[in-house]
Amino acid sequence: MKVNILTLSDPGYPAILRSLNKPPSQLFWAGLEPWVWQDAPKVAIVGSRKASAYGLAITAKIAGELAEGGVVVISGLAFGIDAAAHRGALQAGGVTVAVLPTSLSRIYPAAHQLLSNQILTQNGCLISEYAAGSITFKENFIARNRIVSGLADILIITEAIINSGSLHTARFALDQGKTVMAAPGNITSSTSEGCNNLIKSGAVPVTAADDVWLALGYMAKKKARPRPFRGSEQERVVLQLIGDGVTNQEELALASQIDSAAIASALTMLEITGQIRPQGSGHWTVS
Repeated sequence: MKVNILTLSDPGYPAILRSLNKPPSQLFWAGLEPWVWQDAPKVAIVGSRKASAYGLAITAKIAGELAEGGVVVISGLAFGIDAAAHRGALQAGGVTVAVLPTSLSRIYPAAHQLLSNQILTQNGCLISEYAAGSITFKENFIARNRIVSGLADILIITEAIINSGSLHTARFALDQGKTVMAAPGNITSSTSEGCNNLIKSGAVPVTAADDVWLALGYMAKKKARPRPFRGSEQERVVLQLIGDGVTNQEELALASQIDSAAIASALTMLEITGQIRPQGSGHWTVS
């Protein structure tokens, strides 16, 4: 991994960070050049490290839909919500930026070495204010959060307990004049208590990517990049036929020359993955 350096005086230093109360004096980065992505809309997504299935699912969904539309997804490479945000953006073929509390020579957590490699190989960026060999202090984790929110136009917290470290990021974002959004959760769940309290305190509720596009000031999201197809060859053929107007299950079997059992299996998988939806009477449409 080639690590590069930007100082405050360098023209490529993210202008959005210069206005921070304590901007990093230097940034170490690898991957996609910061000056390439800093003019794009940028959203930070953070939350609990011990996330629930609900939190992970909504994070990946929102991150993926935003990344598809050209939003740079920023997070901190931590376990739980952070990792789900990065992975959601990667799966959508988008750009994601990870801000580390350690030097880039020491990926933290170590279990996310593979994830950091995926970010680099899929045109993303790793950033840290710490040089190789730096000692990692507990304070680094809070200091990292000011960069996560500082790089973003909007901060989203998708799941957080009442004393979550993510709330530090929310405070940084508010001090920086950024919009803070939070995903509402089950009022009986401790993992959503932090988000629900943020909403009661004035954070903007987010239940879908469209809420974020509106907050970004877009009346309609940018045209999404084509989503790479993931599935079997039979599923790809069936999806293409449905997109071309062949919507009846029996007609799909005839047009594809695939047996009925395999057609039924392909339709089931396409529905589970959200690529098609039933219209009734054996007809289907692309989602």
